[in-house]
Amino acid sequence: MMQVLWHITMSVDGFIAPEDDSTEWMFGHGAAGPLGVEAMRRTGAVLSGRRGYDLGNRPGTGDRKLYGGMWSGPIFVLTHRPGEAPHDPDVTFLSCGVAEAVATAKAAAGEGDVGIFGANLARQCLEAGLVDEIVMHLVPVLLGRGVRLFEGTAPVRLRKLRCDDSGQITDLRFQVEPGD
Repeated sequence: MMQVLWHITMSVDGFIAPEDDSTEWMFGHGAAGPLGVEAMRRTGAVLSGRRGYDLGNRPGTGDRKLYGGMWSGPIFVLTHRPGEAPHDPDVTFLSCGVAEAVATAKAAAGEGDVGIFGANLARQCLEAGLVDEIVMHLVPVLLGRGVRLFEGTAPVRLRKLRCDDSGQITDLRFQVEPGD
């Protein structure tokens, strides 16, 4: 069954990016574990926020394909500022509501899951009841400051489905419980 899945890497102190938005802190702790490989394999389409898309495609950063180039497929970028059309034929900018954007990504994912990328977009999807699961890679680093995993308007209850270790990384899979 297709899931809408927020797939994220987080520091032990709850940040998904430091203040400078660098990504080096995520690496050198082990390879993708079973949950990461499974998430990549199951993903049929990706829905990203504009900030995350822009950060992943900064000039001078080299090849920044999703999952290190181990995945390919349709990517949708939800934005209020579409700008220039991307050079990648797999990328489509959307300027609509979050529910419509998730529906568009679901239609493109076929039998696969929809991967949500970006803290702000994930918060919007969670608050709209559109996220089924969260796959989190907990990295043994304390960043101290940066972009928090979640800053929402109401608590979101989760049910742990699975917990694995891969090198120094702890992989967690949660089901998002329906709101009251």
